[in-house]
Amino acid sequence: METTRHFTATVYIVESGAVALHRHERLGIRIPPGGHVDRDELPHEAGLREVREETGLDAELLDGTREIDAPAGRTLPRPRHQMLYDINVHGDGGVGHQHIDHIYYARVDSREIDPDGDDEADPEVWAWYDESDLRASDVDPDTVQFSLEAIAAAEDEASPEEAAGDG
Repeated sequence: METTRHFTATVYIVESGAVALHRHERLGIRIPPGGHVDRDELPHEAGLREVREETGLDAELLDGTREIDAPAGRTLPRPRHQMLYDINVHGDGGVGHQHIDHIYYARVDSREIDPDGDDEADPEVWAWYDESDLRASDVDPDTVQFSLEAIAAAEDEASPEEAAGDG
């Protein structure tokens, strides 16, 4: 059996020490914004597009990627993690479909969820989770881990205004 693989991008967005997760209707779990990388996109572009479509928010990646002097190339934001998820597992143990997920962390400047895409989840299915909420939740362990890492990354990478004392 052949396994098909699609590239996806997921972005854990942070605002004031909390991440936004929504209940995915079909999967029945809470997840951050994300989705498939389109043919004309780079993974980080897809992640930012998904954030905008699903939440209406503009995100700033917290990538910390060092620029490289490469006359014939350009540095891309480095994902915090890359994960391989089995999506379609058959009874015989075969896997029909997988997602190669590029996981990014980002900061947003508002908690006002107002989806900007077609067929997106209602704002009511979104919630903001701080560290104590995450630790007390029944959210999947990998989502909790990535959420906590994103919160820590946002605290470590203060915006220029915050670093100057203006934020």
